[in-house]
Amino acid sequence: MPSVVGLLEQHELAARRRVDGLREEADRIQAELAVAELEWREWAVARRRVDTLLAPDDGAGAEAEVTADPRDAKVQSALRDAAKPKSQVPVWRQGLAWSVLSADYQRIVTALADRARLHQGPLTCQEMAAVFGMDVVPARVEALRSKAKRLVARGWLAEQQPGRFTLAAGVSGPGGGS
Repeated sequence: MPSVVGLLEQHELAARRRVDGLREEADRIQAELAVAELEWREWAVARRRVDTLLAPDDGAGAEAEVTADPRDAKVQSALRDAAKPKSQVPVWRQGLAWSVLSADYQRIVTALADRARLHQGPLTCQEMAAVFGMDVVPARVEALRSKAKRLVARGWLAEQQPGRFTLAAGVSGPGGGS
């Protein structure tokens, strides 16, 4: 017959495992919520852009299309090639300027470039939130983590230690182009 202490230890261990599992699930859901919120905002921006494009105008749009500068078409084509459909962050390659990134991603790259220039170490997402003047709350930190992970996956950033981000080798900051 097992001792009372042994039974309590078994129940405590089972409860600890359940708490750990629920915490992991809560973290996953919180990260998923942050990503969904970003996606929702992007769709809202897209809808506003479409509303603007479809809004009746005084005919200036048709004239602007005819007189468009052919160099602009080359720039637009290069940007379209740099960012694949459904991808906010193009895969980094030599010569790709940081300016192809959206403002939020540029801000992350700029902060890390400044740290590299000052020979400071990697930056965590909590530190990024503080640097950007955001509230250091889980939702903001997870949103930054999602963006930083996307930049890592596309070759712009490196994550040698979990949760600590630096510029990837070969990527220079906004001051030096790419």
